[in-house]
Amino acid sequence: MNRILLNCDMGESFGAWRMGDDAHAMPLIDQANLACGFHAGDPLIMQRTVALAVANDVRIGAHPSYPDLQGFGRRHLACSPEEVTALVLYQIGALDAFCRAAGTQLAYVKPHGALYNDLVRSDELLGAVLVACAVFRPGLPLMVLALADNARERRLAEMAGVPLLFEAFADRAYLPDGQLAPRRQAGAVHHDGERIFAQAVAIARGDAFADIHGQPLRLQADSLCVHGDNPESLAILRRLRANLDGA
Repeated sequence: MNRILLNCDMGESFGAWRMGDDAHAMPLIDQANLACGFHAGDPLIMQRTVALAVANDVRIGAHPSYPDLQGFGRRHLACSPEEVTALVLYQIGALDAFCRAAGTQLAYVKPHGALYNDLVRSDELLGAVLVACAVFRPGLPLMVLALADNARERRLAEMAGVPLLFEAFADRAYLPDGQLAPRRQAGAVHHDGERIFAQAVAIARGDAFADIHGQPLRLQADSLCVHGDNPESLAILRRLRANLDGA
């Protein structure tokens, strides 16, 4: 397999509510996308998850979202581009404070949930997030969805002077153009461990895999996400880590 990075959404607990198994998943990944308080996470969770990432030499990415704690950031909100720039800056600034206190800094930004998906559909919102990255720190990369054709994202990012990281998903079904199948659609999330692993291997190799309609789809990705809230995630991450390290 090609040397593809593994990432996972983490720090998504809140108060007494727990999500994911960050302690066991963190040693298996290269990049941790940490919730910044708007869809999940709280100051203590952020601080502890940053410390866990530092202890495991894992790159830390901010995982900002719409202000939608009750909906876990998966509801589309009618925010203006100016609001999106401000809310992304607010969240990455908060997480970066904990990074700096731990002797590190943010490595990239990966929007969460509905905001992440809206960037595929709206030049204005993608531009708003690119502005936030550019003004926060020159050279701060933005992680976006790897599509069948990312010419649009490359063009807008080049105009903003922001590097891009392209991400694919091992445990999500895809539409023919490379967009993620909506979660409300049957079969949008894979739960079979063998299927998740097979899709991950195909993406890492640059091979075609089946979209939600069974048609071949090929993606070029820098990083591969396995969701931490998927019950199969730990077993899949261990298997992927072993295969990638043995490549």
